[in-house]
Amino acid sequence: MDPFSAEGELLNIHNAFHQGQYENVVEFDTSSFSPENTLTARVLKLRAKIALGQTEEVLAEIEGETEDVPDLAAIKVLAQQAAGDEAVALKAAEELAEKESENGTVQVLVSTVLQSHGKSEEALALLAKHQGNLEAVAVIVQIHLQQNRTDLALKEAQAARRWAQDSLLVNLAESWVGMRMGGEKYQSAYYVYEELASVPSTTSAYSLVGQAVSEIHLGRLPEAEVALQTALEKYPNDAQVIANALVLNVLSGKDATELTSKLEKAQPDHALLTDLAEKSALFDTAAAKYAPKVSS
Repeated sequence: MDPFSAEGELLNIHNAFHQGQYENVVEFDTSSFSPENTLTARVLKLRAKIALGQTEEVLAEIEGETEDVPDLAAIKVLAQQAAGDEAVALKAAEELAEKESENGTVQVLVSTVLQSHGKSEEALALLAKHQGNLEAVAVIVQIHLQQNRTDLALKEAQAARRWAQDSLLVNLAESWVGMRMGGEKYQSAYYVYEELASVPSTTSAYSLVGQAVSEIHLGRLPEAEVALQTALEKYPNDAQVIANALVLNVLSGKDATELTSKLEKAQPDHALLTDLAEKSALFDTAAAKYAPKVSS
């Protein structure tokens, strides 16, 4: 295979993964890839399967290979975390971070697991060892945004722009930061997601949700509804699609009961449901303090 063609094919599978086209990634033909590119593509395929909820299949597929291949050991950690074996995943992640900190896949996947356990500094320390790994940059940006350090997230995205130029991940990272900064940045973020959603080959739940959220911030609720309705039709069981449609219904003054039930079935521990339960409990506690006391 032409090396330039092979490089282009690897870029295609990378882009498909980061656009949320997980089914396409799993089905991608990598039979003509070089051994090095085959491993990179296999990691993306395994990650796509995890994203699709096929964690048990992934764990079975890589059984016996993780001792000798750090990339697959990182996949195992991610799969364990996704399967709910959080304590096991954290212990393995910390051990892998110590032994294989120079491996790019380990940096990205292990830092993701560490961050999910609230170990932001450990995750950032691991990611800081990357050598021109755009996905590591993207995770750094996400962590800084979760820390409410938009300034650091912006600095990281801008630095990546200087050496990665018009990469998809740089565009996405800047759109994440833009959504937090607000103002005219909402429009810039909208253009990124709208471009992805407008091409059938790149349309995904991720691109449609990103477009809809941008529209919501811009005050264009009817347009956001169109994007989310399209997403619901294509991906009826996607928790993020359902959650954002639920939020839009609330903002539009519409009944969200059906979507709430649907989200509870799709992902009972979704952050939106957890937050709503916590807020409801706090409200009940506060309300109880002011409940009228009736003496007999």
